[in-house]
Amino acid sequence: MMNQLENLEIKNLNHLGIIAGIIDEIGIVELINEQLGTDKNEIVSSGIMLKAIILNGARICFETALSISTIF
Repeated sequence: MMNQLENLEIKNLNHLGIIAGIIDEIGIVELINEQLGTDKNEIVSSGIMLKAIILNGARICFETALSISTIF
């Protein structure tokens, strides 16, 4: 039992890590890439771009909520 605890690693995901994990679990990136296709000249696929947009929107919403709570 003690040996298992020594190998335990704890990571702080915060809300963006949780959202990114859900996006990966649902498979949104793959679904978008299948629907839109990919091009060999793309640096970033459409699915990854959508994931970035979702995470950026979530970050902005969280920061806005924090700033409002500090005002009141």
